[in-house]
Amino acid sequence: MEKTSSCGDVNGLTLKIRQMLEASVKRNLAEGILLSGGLDTSILAVLASKIVSLRGITVAFQDSVASDVEYAEMVAKELNLEHIIHHFDESELVEAIYTTIRVMGSFDPMEIRNSSAIYIALKVAKYNGVQSIMTGDGCDELFAGYSFLFNLDSNRLEMELQRLWHIMQFSSVELSKFLGMEAKLPYLDPEFKSLAMKIHPGLKVREENGVKWGKWILRKAFEEMLPKEIVWRVKTPIEMGTGTFTLPHLLNRKISDGEFEEKKAKYLKEDKVVIRDKEHLLYYEIYREVVGVPHPVDPKGRVCPQCNSNIPEKATYCRVCGAYPV
Repeated sequence: MEKTSSCGDVNGLTLKIRQMLEASVKRNLAEGILLSGGLDTSILAVLASKIVSLRGITVAFQDSVASDVEYAEMVAKELNLEHIIHHFDESELVEAIYTTIRVMGSFDPMEIRNSSAIYIALKVAKYNGVQSIMTGDGCDELFAGYSFLFNLDSNRLEMELQRLWHIMQFSSVELSKFLGMEAKLPYLDPEFKSLAMKIHPGLKVREENGVKWGKWILRKAFEEMLPKEIVWRVKTPIEMGTGTFTLPHLLNRKISDGEFEEKKAKYLKEDKVVIRDKEHLLYYEIYREVVGVPHPVDPKGRVCPQCNSNIPEKATYCRVCGAYPV
């Protein structure tokens, strides 16, 4: 795949990015958007709000600090969007966890913390009459938004990005289908995705004012269209933005140390599943109830050493149990 130059016409490339992403948004219009106030969804909101009357959906755990709310409100006000903010409680979150584990077939704590919040947001959207929803999925993978990529040289960064492109999948798609909704992912539209994959990695991770940023070229492309607080906002994982990062602390109170050790040994012996902590235990027990004991669908394929599920050849972690590295 021929790459753009890392020191070529940046202005020309940013213009092309804007034009092609705007075309992608037009092809993937939706009634609503999961609005986190991060760079990815804010860019889509800017472009889509020029064409349709867009409704922004933001959710936050009421027993925690959720940083997305402040930034999402900023974007909604800037674009004059109808903005629905929903604060969910612990009982709603537990209900969402059950459904998310069943739909996603996973008991990986990071997956469940993030996807449960997405599920709640999708339910809120549907309750408010939104049947199609736009998400920013794929942007971090295409434009190197994850901090673990920032200190890699260009060759290693390109290799890691290609690995991510090969294995990436997003819970918003499956959860939307479950709710009878349609998820729209403009960053993964084939034409825009092709452009993004050809951009030199040196334009994706780059310093600005002495700070190393992921998605640098995308930030430059839209820095005149959004408040600087949004354009240069540090990437915030969903669990931090929505406040579900407090789940481990909440769940630790629900089970004693003795019960944890007893059940950890039981599931290792009976199911050959490694349980890492109390949060992991709770999710596994739900998984065991609604999905079953994990096992390889293809015994000849690559198998996770901690839960016996199949994993893709190029994957470095298990999507079912969250084991890393594998």
